[in-house]
Amino acid sequence: MASYTEDDIKSLDWKEHIRLRPGMYIGKLADGSNPEDGIYILLKEVMDNSIDEYVMGFGNEITVSIDEESRVEVRDYGRGIPLGKLMDCAAKINTGAKYDSEAFKKSVGLNGVGIKAVNALSDFFEIQAWRDGETKSIEFSKGNVVEEMKTPRKEEATNGTRIAFEIDREIFPKKTKYRSQFVEKMCRYYTYLNPGLAVVLNGKKYKSKNGLLDLLKEEMDQEALYDPIVLSGKDLDITFTHTMESSEDYYTFVNGQHTTQGGTHLAAFREAVVKVLRDFYKKQYDPSDIRAGIEAAISIRVEEPVFESQTKTKLGSTTVSPKGETVRTFMLNFLKEHLDNYLHKHQDVAEALQKRILLAEKERKDLKGIKKLARERARKAKVHNKKLRDCRAHLDTKHKRREETTVFITEGDSASGSITKSRDVETQAVFSLRGKPLNSYGLTKKIVYENEEFNLLQHALNIEDGLEGLRYNKVVIATDADVDGMHIRLLLLTFFLQFFPEMVREGHVYILQTPLFRVRNKKETFYCYDDEEREAAIKKCGKAAEITRFKGLGEISPDEFAFMIGDDMRLDPVTMEEGKSLKEMLAFYMGKNTPDRQLYIIDNLREEVLREDVAV
Repeated sequence: MASYTEDDIKSLDWKEHIRLRPGMYIGKLADGSNPEDGIYILLKEVMDNSIDEYVMGFGNEITVSIDEESRVEVRDYGRGIPLGKLMDCAAKINTGAKYDSEAFKKSVGLNGVGIKAVNALSDFFEIQAWRDGETKSIEFSKGNVVEEMKTPRKEEATNGTRIAFEIDREIFPKKTKYRSQFVEKMCRYYTYLNPGLAVVLNGKKYKSKNGLLDLLKEEMDQEALYDPIVLSGKDLDITFTHTMESSEDYYTFVNGQHTTQGGTHLAAFREAVVKVLRDFYKKQYDPSDIRAGIEAAISIRVEEPVFESQTKTKLGSTTVSPKGETVRTFMLNFLKEHLDNYLHKHQDVAEALQKRILLAEKERKDLKGIKKLARERARKAKVHNKKLRDCRAHLDTKHKRREETTVFITEGDSASGSITKSRDVETQAVFSLRGKPLNSYGLTKKIVYENEEFNLLQHALNIEDGLEGLRYNKVVIATDADVDGMHIRLLLLTFFLQFFPEMVREGHVYILQTPLFRVRNKKETFYCYDDEEREAAIKKCGKAAEITRFKGLGEISPDEFAFMIGDDMRLDPVTMEEGKSLKEMLAFYMGKNTPDRQLYIIDNLREEVLREDVAV
């Protein structure tokens, strides 16, 4: 056994700890292909400080520039960091102005960590502040000072702060870069939550007049059944409506922070809206009927908020202030007053809302018999059906590896057989399709229960009653990279988008990248995902290179699959296209074969010539 002495006890300074354990501060590193990746947390940490200045009443514009190399620069026009404390704010952990609730009463960043994390994880980091005709700047690299302006110099410029940084590619994957659609959405969200604020991204200005109403109109994929209800009060703004979707969609924020995983404020809203509407209509409607099809944006301001991690995606606070009422009581009292008054004043909205509740009630009762039959079929399937090869850990448990849980949805038994033999049985499951599933576009949710394959898939994922019970963190579509495989991908995506769009919105659905080529000689083997990687592998292997073009997953051996679904697994996250209606998108791709779609296919056809030196 290894010795355990005083020499084994080590103390790391702030930057060493951040660089050693970056996940504690910014979540997953990844390459920027998902909006939850760490690179966006770095940008958010910088922008949050500028937003806090605006909230306090200083500066109404923030300029952001990001170049092709992902170099970031953010300039605000607030009060500017006090020049004598510039070093402390950039490089002294747990240092900031936000511990004093009088200065930053309802701020997002409270722990004095964010900017230091950006500094430590950047190859280049520069901070500069302007105050009352003077400026001072400091340049760092990986948290270490490179150049410091010892004394402020005279410079006539608007007060404020500028931070520029370039990520350290020794920490982040080499191909990491900012995706414009994610950054644009982040900037738009900042303006929705702060009406009157202008955010200028690479010269394009974003500004919102109607706040959460603008946000909801952008995000909604279905037509609203009534004009959105807009409720505003001290420290709480709520906008919501209903659509014909059966799911619930929420966009929740705490002090301007997008809490993608919800928290106590979302739980309080879901409970309060049921109670208030029951009281208004004097009917004990089922909660699921009241919330079916609801689309809501909720922004609450909490003094000294407690989040469940440094990335602040889930609120843990139970009170709105250290000595104040609970979030639950605050939300209920707000809706009792504002929502009740609104519905009394807008009888047309009250009637439309009640019609939606009654329709949901009818659909639920119609499905009751079908669900019973489906459950009986599912119970039998658990004994006799071998389509699901389950794993030991699940997302809805307290297993230490719950976040790693993955289910691969494959086409046919040959591919699923290879994956099953090579998978990590602790965290990776396999669900095998018989072939092409049904095109579910335009069908009602009854099809989920009447179609055996969809019903079994739903039960395998445990999503019948929402995502709370989802058993796998990643749902990976693993199909061949041919025409049939692409079609199966579309059919599965149509199923998820039609009936469980929140799975896509919350980043649980992925496409497995599989190699197109294998290049090897007697010493080395390379799996190549495109022509560029293939050419590089050929050069490494030399004249003796043997090149194989994979046709399908079924012909890839279990040993090769062990590489493809191991630590180097490549996954493409499925994201919803911004600014395009989901309904319109599904109708175009999965609806009737219209002339518009035929012309689109003709205009986008590509002819690819296979090189003669590739063995097929």
